Amino acid sequence: MNEAQRTEAFAELLRGREGERHAVVLQDFPDPDAISCGFAYTILGEAFGIETELIYGGRISHQENIALINLLDLELIQIEDKAKLTSDRYQACVFVDNQGTTSSLTDTLIKAEIPLLAVVDHHANQNFLEAEFMDLRPVGACASIMTTYLMDEVVQMKASKSEHRRLATALMHGIISDTGAMIGATPIDFSAAAFLQPFCDGDMLNEIMHQQRSHRVMEVIRRALANRTTREGFCISGVGSIRAEDRDAIPQAAEFLLTEETVHTAICFGLVARADGQESVQGSLRTTKHSLGPDAFLKDTLGRSHTGEYYGGGKAMAGGFEIPLGFLSGQDDGELSQMKWDAYNAKIRRKVFEKIGVEEH
Repeated sequence: MNEAQRTEAFAELLRGREGERHAVVLQDFPDPDAISCGFAYTILGEAFGIETELIYGGRISHQENIALINLLDLELIQIEDKAKLTSDRYQACVFVDNQGTTSSLTDTLIKAEIPLLAVVDHHANQNFLEAEFMDLRPVGACASIMTTYLMDEVVQMKASKSEHRRLATALMHGIISDTGAMIGATPIDFSAAAFLQPFCDGDMLNEIMHQQRSHRVMEVIRRALANRTTREGFCISGVGSIRAEDRDAIPQAAEFLLTEETVHTAICFGLVARADGQESVQGSLRTTKHSLGPDAFLKDTLGRSHTGEYYGGGKAMAGGFEIPLGFLSGQDDGELSQMKWDAYNAKIRRKVFEKIGVEEH
């Protein structure tokens, strides 16, 4: 199926759904790519009389993401009561920039028998969800896929419309962010960026992308620097326990570690505690090595859970992972908490160094 055929299939999917409300499901910790894709689906849905709600199950703490939402006046709904996810409220659900494995809402939506209308993503096929419409392409940013629907005029963009300028700015930010400032861009990403440029608000984009780091983020970066081990161009660092609201500091720390001379791949991880007491080890991988393949690297290194789901995955130049602690979750005393962290810290480091074939010490 070529690009024009995909767009026509997408438009056909939305025809005849006037009056419906769709849940647009973002990963638990939405990034600029996901947020912009959700915004794009909202605009596309409006053209067919469809109401949308952008929902997520985690937190948004990265300063750029907060600025993106505030400056572009976007509404995202954090779902704290999953009982609200019903087929009475939503006539369909759509997953953008994820395939359900990075959202804690997926199982509830499936059990509620809300029809799975579409999955649009740029990550490798995880064979987890089967929607009526699937658009999975190996491009740098999912925002580029959503932009192709605009390029084929499912909605005709107009620079005179404030909403369209905001959308173009969001999508451009998503593309720049997920391609590493276009370093990991594919031809589709470049075409999408070129299409968006005339509609984009450059001043607003610049303001979104140049937010100051918070004290908490700087503290996580400090810990990452203090705890890092570097071997054969790989830098790995564990930052210990952090709150869920500070989770976005982990990828920022990985990006900072990547700037060190001789480092081509950085992995940063920490023990993230949610308000409900559940804990997981969450990590980010960033690389400048084109031959690495973050998706395969993390899947091979960390393996699968007992249910068959991979703990990690990725795309070009970046990846992430999450390992739930399950029974070991909970607020323990200082000694037990330290023992828990020490065990996971040592295990993850060992797995990474075994994967690259070097001794840790």
